[in-house]
Amino acid sequence: MDKSLLREKEAFMRRAIANPSIEVKKKKSDSIHASDAAKKKSSSKPLTTDPAAYKSLSGGAQHKFTALARIVKHMKARHQDGETHPLSLDEILDETNQLNVGAKVKQWLMTEALPDNPKIQEIDGKYLFKPALNVRDRKTMLKLLRHHDMKGFGGILLEDIQESLPHCDKIMKQLDKDILRIIRQTDKKQIIFYHDKGINFPVEKEFQNLWRNTSVDGLQDDNIEEYLNKQGIKSMQDTGPKVKPIRRKIKKSRQRATKISDNEHMQHVLQNYDAV
Repeated sequence: MDKSLLREKEAFMRRAIANPSIEVKKKKSDSIHASDAAKKKSSSKPLTTDPAAYKSLSGGAQHKFTALARIVKHMKARHQDGETHPLSLDEILDETNQLNVGAKVKQWLMTEALPDNPKIQEIDGKYLFKPALNVRDRKTMLKLLRHHDMKGFGGILLEDIQESLPHCDKIMKQLDKDILRIIRQTDKKQIIFYHDKGINFPVEKEFQNLWRNTSVDGLQDDNIEEYLNKQGIKSMQDTGPKVKPIRRKIKKSRQRATKISDNEHMQHVLQNYDAV
């Protein structure tokens, strides 16, 4: 080897020994903590189980809830068209063009999604739509409205009727003479009441104006009665015959008087000594 090269090598070795470099290795604990933090970040957002929020999910979860939403929508449409026979899961998937779903999604639909869904009812392993109201035709709808009126339950939401009653538009037109439609001011939803024609009677306009101009919002019965008394108007009281409560006689238990008995069983041996 050339002597000049040897001198350069020795000079390089001397400089390396004079200025040593130390390599700092990463500790294993630091790498472990970093991986734990990454796992926490990834698991901090749980998957939602709300079918209405399936669009915000990703991957398999979105696919599952999309299949469920299509099934519920189809079962509702069948019910509104008057289809009352239940379907198996395979028949539902066939009618909704979802025969390509995987085995895991199908198992999830059969064991969790459909049995736990409030809009689906299971009958002998098959499925039907579960409406808000148990009505099938004009007769049952009118009967339900009359029952609500008699019991003081009020009206029924039109959207519940539309969901539950097959061929709703046609039947509601037939019931126009027997119902009253009221728009609720809070949310503008339509409420259907039974029209009891037996309580229709003419009311003079004077009383109608008094009724409409008198506001009793937020007043209780006691406040209304007090207001009427101040105006010199006697409030309606119960004028029927007052029935006194029947008092039941309490039977006193009779205690038998204790009878002091002599030695009657010794009468045959007793003797009278008065004459002695």
